[in-house]
Amino acid sequence: MSFDGMWLPAGEDPREPAAPPRGERDTLLDYLEAYRLTLRLKCDGLDPEQLARRSVPPSGLSLLGLVRHMARVEHHWFHRVIAGNLDEPRLYPSDHGFEEIAGDQANVDDAFSGLAYQVERSRAILKRAALDDLVTVSDEQIEVRDVVVHMIEEYARHCGHADLLRECIDGRTGQ
Repeated sequence: MSFDGMWLPAGEDPREPAAPPRGERDTLLDYLEAYRLTLRLKCDGLDPEQLARRSVPPSGLSLLGLVRHMARVEHHWFHRVIAGNLDEPRLYPSDHGFEEIAGDQANVDDAFSGLAYQVERSRAILKRAALDDLVTVSDEQIEVRDVVVHMIEEYARHCGHADLLRECIDGRTGQ
C-alpha cells in the first residue's frame, strides 16, 4: 500500500517521540504538543492567500483563522484561567479569531508568531502547575488536567477542520 503524498516519510515525522511518554502528565502533554505541531504541519507550504482562503463553503473557517483561534484558546485557558489573569482581555474578542483575514504576509506572520508566543507562555504555566491543582471556571472548581484534556480536544477537533481545509486547497491529506 502506498501513502505517497499523504504522510511524512517514516522517521521524519517531528511528532514521533524519542521515547514513549511515561505517566499521566507526560502522556497528556505529549498529546497536546503533537496536536500543536499537527496544526503547524497542516499549514506548511501554503502561501498567505491559501492560508486565508475559506475553502469549505458555507463555513467561514480558514487555516489562518484556526491559527488565530488557537492562540486565543491557549491565551484564555492557560494565561487567563490557570495563571489566574481573568481580568486580562481575551484575544480577538469579537470573532474568536475567525474573522475574514486578508491573505498577506503581515497577517500570516502575526498569527503564527502570536500562536508561538501563547504556546510558550502556556508551557511555562504548565511547568509550574500540577494536574490536580484547582482553577475556577464559571464559578466551578476544575482540575488543571481537565483544562489540558480540553485543549487536546480543542486541537484535535480543529486539526480535523484543518485537514478538510487543506484538502480543498491543494488536495493534501493526512499528517
